[in-house]
Amino acid sequence: MESPSAPLTGWVAGALVFGSSAAVLVVEIVALRLLAPYLGLTLETSTLVIGIALTAIAVGSWAGGRAADTVAPRRTLAPLLAVSGAVVAATPFVVRAAGEAATTGPVLLVAALVIFVAGAALSAVTPMVTKLQLTDLGETGAVVGRLSGVGTAGAIAGTVLTGFVLVSRVPVSGILVGLGALLVVAAVAVEVLLHRRRPGVVPAVVVLVGGLAAVVAPGGCDEETVYHCAEIVADDERSGGRLLLLDGVGHSYVDVDDPTYLEFDYVQSIASLVDTAYPAGEPLVGYHLGAGGLTLPRYLDVVRPGTTSLVSEIDPGVVGVDTERLGLRTGESLEVRVEDGRLGLERLDDAAYDLVVGDAFGGVTVPWHLTTREAVTEVRRVLADDGLYVMNLIDHGDVAFARAEVATLAEQFDHVAVASQSETLRFEDGGNLVVVAGDRAVDAAAWTGRMAERDLDYDVIEGAALERWVGGAEVLTDDHAPVDQLLTPYPTG
Repeated sequence: MESPSAPLTGWVAGALVFGSSAAVLVVEIVALRLLAPYLGLTLETSTLVIGIALTAIAVGSWAGGRAADTVAPRRTLAPLLAVSGAVVAATPFVVRAAGEAATTGPVLLVAALVIFVAGAALSAVTPMVTKLQLTDLGETGAVVGRLSGVGTAGAIAGTVLTGFVLVSRVPVSGILVGLGALLVVAAVAVEVLLHRRRPGVVPAVVVLVGGLAAVVAPGGCDEETVYHCAEIVADDERSGGRLLLLDGVGHSYVDVDDPTYLEFDYVQSIASLVDTAYPAGEPLVGYHLGAGGLTLPRYLDVVRPGTTSLVSEIDPGVVGVDTERLGLRTGESLEVRVEDGRLGLERLDDAAYDLVVGDAFGGVTVPWHLTTREAVTEVRRVLADDGLYVMNLIDHGDVAFARAEVATLAEQFDHVAVASQSETLRFEDGGNLVVVAGDRAVDAAAWTGRMAERDLDYDVIEGAALERWVGGAEVLTDDHAPVDQLLTPYPTG
């Protein structure tokens, strides 16, 4: 045991700074996943969480430094760890409860509060430890530099451990409750080691209650994948109907008994395009960016026997859900590769595909690096001379993102057409837009007619009308593709 007046042992000081810094980054990264079902996985969400975390670090470091000069750091370290542990463990419960009970505003407030409190308490540890290490003014630089380096190393370790290990193996609730428990254990160890007072049981009880609450809290997932909270919802009106929700957003509808049944309007629109742009029953060679429930590859396999589909899906958990819950069977006609779509595109042969389908989403938008001139150039490279690229977009208001994407496609292809609800095309309402691009024109009248046969009220615009609709929209590039900003304002109900 150390005496109350002895300087903190070097390894203890290093462990406290390393661990508290790592914990802050774990909370920050996991908070992004916890908030995704309610705010979407967007640049704005990431920026918000990072900003709150940095504010907490700044405030905690400043307040911890001030407090270290006025209170005994030895008496403060254990309470800081205990409070942060209790808050971290309760975070899944309070955020999910707020998300289920209210709209975006309260969720933001609750999330900001818990991230801030935990981050500030943990960040106050370093100046407290520094104070205990500064026994000789002649070594101030060495002590501050050493602990600063240790703290940075801890932050790096927390980031790498979370991103590469924890998220892929442990549910979000488990990560936060486990981290909370570790912090409380650390608080107990510090209290005993510094020989101050017997550790209390209140923080441990809070962690236990928070952990149990997180397990039973509303808003849980059927599967927490590397990127998403995935849920499967059965359709009461169709025995085989299944809705795939990713982060609370409906991504796919699959009828496991009837692959030709298409529920979503945009999927019906894409299917109608394929029906009219290629001879009936002709097998195709298709490539799909994004899997979802693989509704369209299943449809093509039935209505166009002999079709082969290759799918790039970045999230192995989604593929697992498709296999375990949605009856996915892969083989010669359907191959799924777990990979980033942009990298997958670059591996494909030239002029090898009759059809490329872009239906990849990260939260509420297409991943920006799949929208740019450079990505579209890769799509054109892999398409056969008479091949088509069809893309599903979601936009709102003046559909600034969709118009920019159409401008990007029009720069690379000879012909582009857009199908959507008339209100969306008139900038009156948000929704899905289906864009087709190729070096051959499609029969817009036939496409419209086939959609009408499906009772789908979509209009098609092309040519001069489409040019007026696009206006002066900017072409998206790898150097500048502000996709998330073009999409705002988001629906927040």
